[in-house]
Amino acid sequence: MAHSSSGIAGFSRHALFAGVAALALPVAAHAQDNAPAGQSDNGEDVETAAELEQALGGNTIVVTATKREQTLQEAPVSVSVTTGETLERAEIRDLIDVQTVTPSLRVSQLQNSSTTTFIIRGFGNGDNNFGVEPSVGVFIDGVFRSRSAGAIGDLANVSRIEVLRGPQSTLFGKNASAGVVSVITREPQFDFGGSVSATYGNFNQIVLKGDITGPLTDDLAFAVSGGLNKRDGYAEVIGFDEKLNDRNRWNARADLLFDNGGPLRMRAIGDYSKIDEICCQVNNLVAGPTTPLVFAAGGNIITNDFFGDTAALNILPTNEVESYGLSWQADLDLDTIGITAITAYRVLDNFFNQDVDFTGLDFIREFRDQKAKTFTQEVRVASDFDGPFNFLLGGFYYNDDVTQQSSIINGEDGRLFFDLLAGGGRPGTLAAVETQLGLPVGSSFAAGPSTLESYAMQNESWSVFGTLDFTMLDDRLTLTAGFNYTDDRKDFQLSQRSLDPLANVNLADAYIVGALANAAGIDATDPAQFNAFVGTPLGQAVFGQVSQLAVTPCPSGVSNPAVCNPLLGLAALQFLPPFLGVPNAVEPGKTHDDKFTYTLRASFEITPELNTYVTYATGFKASSINLSRDSRPVFGDYIPATLPAGVPGVVGGSRFLSPSSPIRDAGLPITNLTVGTRFAGPENAEVYEIGLKGNYPGISFNLALFDQTLKGFQSNLFTGTGFALSNAEQQSTRGFEFDTVITPADPLAITFAMTYLDATYDSFANSPVGDLTGMRPGGIPEFAISTSATYTHDFGYSGNQLIARVDYSHESNVFVNNGLTTVRDNNFRREVNLVNASLTLALANGIEVSGYVRNLTNDRYILTVFPSVAQSGSVSGYPSAPRTYGGTVRFKF
Repeated sequence: MAHSSSGIAGFSRHALFAGVAALALPVAAHAQDNAPAGQSDNGEDVETAAELEQALGGNTIVVTATKREQTLQEAPVSVSVTTGETLERAEIRDLIDVQTVTPSLRVSQLQNSSTTTFIIRGFGNGDNNFGVEPSVGVFIDGVFRSRSAGAIGDLANVSRIEVLRGPQSTLFGKNASAGVVSVITREPQFDFGGSVSATYGNFNQIVLKGDITGPLTDDLAFAVSGGLNKRDGYAEVIGFDEKLNDRNRWNARADLLFDNGGPLRMRAIGDYSKIDEICCQVNNLVAGPTTPLVFAAGGNIITNDFFGDTAALNILPTNEVESYGLSWQADLDLDTIGITAITAYRVLDNFFNQDVDFTGLDFIREFRDQKAKTFTQEVRVASDFDGPFNFLLGGFYYNDDVTQQSSIINGEDGRLFFDLLAGGGRPGTLAAVETQLGLPVGSSFAAGPSTLESYAMQNESWSVFGTLDFTMLDDRLTLTAGFNYTDDRKDFQLSQRSLDPLANVNLADAYIVGALANAAGIDATDPAQFNAFVGTPLGQAVFGQVSQLAVTPCPSGVSNPAVCNPLLGLAALQFLPPFLGVPNAVEPGKTHDDKFTYTLRASFEITPELNTYVTYATGFKASSINLSRDSRPVFGDYIPATLPAGVPGVVGGSRFLSPSSPIRDAGLPITNLTVGTRFAGPENAEVYEIGLKGNYPGISFNLALFDQTLKGFQSNLFTGTGFALSNAEQQSTRGFEFDTVITPADPLAITFAMTYLDATYDSFANSPVGDLTGMRPGGIPEFAISTSATYTHDFGYSGNQLIARVDYSHESNVFVNNGLTTVRDNNFRREVNLVNASLTLALANGIEVSGYVRNLTNDRYILTVFPSVAQSGSVSGYPSAPRTYGGTVRFKF
């Protein structure tokens, strides 16, 4: 079998003691059975981290996120840890459920299985746009997962999950401007062992998991694991046999470890996971003025029953996610110097096809076929000197290739619905408009693709990072300085065809062409005729009058073209205007960002049981690309026509009225062109933090007070027909994080964790939903609490145990989204109160039998809300999951 490193220093080269124990179970739950062996203080040989931990007093937990060796209370970072045993006892199966035991972390899943956002301290983004890298970095076994869709599969063979709060640029080469979620799996063992488990729960849930590990040779160990998770949905869909919100996912993993007791240690991992689910449930919160038109066209919407778990759709949504990859890690221990190299290649395929109007009427569908191929290389050198100085120096290379094919599709009922919408409930309006505009009758909103989209992005970045520690005063005071320099380049190509004829008509220009033809008999579409006409004083006067009328909307009941432009009322039907592709003569389709960030920290041991630290840190995340149909030129590259108040902005893409701009002057098409963001600029983070950590017999605690600011926070908000990517000028959060573990008696462990967040948009004047300056970001609660109690009853000296656990998580009442708070406010707030419980009989022979319930009280709440697609005045939202329960049989050998 593999040989052990000698002494505490040898053990700590592979794993460090640090972090917050508030979310882990005491002693046994802290143990990690895959860590390298070491020695206790009295020199007794120990073979596992669990034995070492007990020899040292049972008050440590092995974590590696800080990449330095420190004891629990000495670690000058705000980090929470959830152990593998806690995941088992709480029946936590994926990262979405981890938030119930980590109050600073929020994980939201929206319209399908792959659109997930990780949020720490109120900062997070990345869902619904493959061009946006998340502000919260997710790492699995040291490998960066570039998209959240590649990090949400069921957790397999997890040792622990570490959540680091605040910017982490000096410890992780890749962008982590808001924090890091680091998942560490169990290493292969040189002793044969493993486990199998089977779970059955309500909604016919079946979960099968298994793993096996052991030696192949004296120097080579293996581990193989896999899992299957299937469950019926719980939301009925009218007219369909299958239900929404099912589970259908599986994973497999192979792991090799080389360790001959020498200086070189290597680990290779290959993994594959697949998700194929019918997700997710969307229900109506506000039935707006278009709702009767849905019924009139033969469709259906479930109203006034948000938590009734019944939905109306015309097709069942499908979402297929494949995530797979290979990684290789080598650790070279040269006594006082350690070198680590991690190489990884990953592929993520994400496909979904969905009824995005979320009604029983077949009028709008969307599909996306996305792929991300990612290569990463990290190299770190760390010292382990006896003297006052120690350092960590690393380099990180990242290469990401993203492609997307997508489309908005008009359904068979689309034309009828939009015809009723245009005519105020009476059919025939679209045909009349088409005749007037010279379009083929029946061409607008015809069944079939409305847009065809193709997007691609190539991202290459590299960074150098590191820290330097200097200790003094008998090692009680440590001063730390860290840095990161990142250089990031992105090339992107965007193209879209808007196929709907009506969307390609500029309503102001159509009026001008018609009016000039009637008034002067000229064809204004002919530049020679138009220029000759307006070159005369009379022509200028006539054009001025016509132009004024062209941007004058008609009052209700008036349609006289002599006093207003009756076509402007059709602007509400131009959902998907033409798109200017990139690169073009003005926009090169490139970004280049570089930034130097740093960390300054002082930590001090007040007493052997009490430590404190103070930190100032900066962070950075490079520009993100808007890979969506809402990607529009920035203002300045194109300048829309100046419009009177109340006129739809689409008229700004007038060929006649738009002023000089680089895009117009280059002869590029501008019909119905609007401005927006091709990309969002970089995020720059800054945090001040003070921490206090104590570790006494029977109680440990951790307190962090912080003031964190993100300048240029990349916001990706849904506007009703798409997602608008923009920078908030400044968003800040002030607050504290407190957690404690209390063990009043050996059998009983009580944990309590609380996060307080005072979050504000300090400046967000030009958000897609109006000025949000001074408002609280939607969905970020003021208080979040996680607490648990675990009681372990030993049946004498038999080794048999009965383990009872109950946990409670709470989020205070908060608006769930920005931009919709003025409509029926009480419907758009959320308060979370979740109770989970489990009871496990663990026998000495390795058999465990447990029962569990999640959301014991069946607490239901709104996850988030959004303006209903193409249904002005209506609001839709995602309801939370109902109570789930079941039983598990597990055998460990």
